[in-house]
Amino acid sequence: MQPFTYQALPTRVVFGAGAFARLPEEAAAVATRLLVLATPEQAGLAEDAGGRLGDLCAGVFAGAVMHVPVATVDAAEAALRRAGADGLLAIGGGSTTGLAKAIALRTGVPIVAVPTTYAGSEMTPIWGLTEDGVKRTGRDRGVLPRTAIYDPLLTLSLPPRLSAVSGLNAVAHCVEGLYAENANPLVSIMAEESIRAIGRSLTRVIHTPDDLPARSDMLYGAWLGGVVLGSVGMALHHKLCHTLGGTFNLPHAETHAIVLPHAAAYNAAAAPEAMMRVARALSSKDGPGGLYDLLAGSGAPRGLKDIGMPEDGLDRVVELALTNPYYNPAPLAEGPLRALLGNAFEGRAPVVAPPAEAVA
Repeated sequence: MQPFTYQALPTRVVFGAGAFARLPEEAAAVATRLLVLATPEQAGLAEDAGGRLGDLCAGVFAGAVMHVPVATVDAAEAALRRAGADGLLAIGGGSTTGLAKAIALRTGVPIVAVPTTYAGSEMTPIWGLTEDGVKRTGRDRGVLPRTAIYDPLLTLSLPPRLSAVSGLNAVAHCVEGLYAENANPLVSIMAEESIRAIGRSLTRVIHTPDDLPARSDMLYGAWLGGVVLGSVGMALHHKLCHTLGGTFNLPHAETHAIVLPHAAAYNAAAAPEAMMRVARALSSKDGPGGLYDLLAGSGAPRGLKDIGMPEDGLDRVVELALTNPYYNPAPLAEGPLRALLGNAFEGRAPVVAPPAEAVA
């Protein structure tokens, strides 16, 4: 066995149908007055959470948006200071949790997270900020939520298409975790289990959105995926998705879902054990093919062109991906990267290619 280092993440996890009812006691253990954060679409849920908090609620800021623009962080931080809040409650998906993390990065206030999607951001110390069309990311344990409350009842209203792409986003964390530079045995076990849990439940959620056991499986898989994302480094897939999202404002989960099989195919020859584990988790002949079949069967968009990506921007993505690249098991080269993006743009099946030669 290869030597490894493992650092456990300290977030308290409260999981189960009806767990949202424990919000007041869990929040009171973290802060005395919490500003509730949400997207505009989930303002009603944020108000409900504020009502449950009672005197612990310092107000609601329902202005979270994708990719965490700096201007939004400025506005939310100002709201935090006006309210005299000493904590944050992030209720919703990755956009809301990302906003909470950006505020915590600046102020040091603690976060309670109540996820309603399968993004997994609540289990990671990773923050992101977008300014002037460029998304920056980093790691800081200070932004990791103190407590995460997982209640599958809160995901029942998540539309099937959004459920699918959000679940595939969680799968992407796990696929990259399997071939991460600092992968370790425990994280690999969690990654494979997450892929298996989401793979077996995603189709059920699409066809029967009120299937609570399937929703619970999806949320369980998302939790594990978040732990994977927070425990080890990421690679080409996340670099491409951060570039696509930050530069072209593409929807986060859809971008991850579409790019995933193609990034896996790019790395397949260099990470055979990881692809074997993906295939095993999905009961598929091969990893990239199983991931593409999961995407195709979900009814979600298969091509970047279907979610607003301009074809004349693909070369810019390659250029940015080769600038300060993440670690990746297969070396990065311009031609193969352009081919990967071309397949993802059109929504074609992934092509497993020989390892590329490293960039000079």
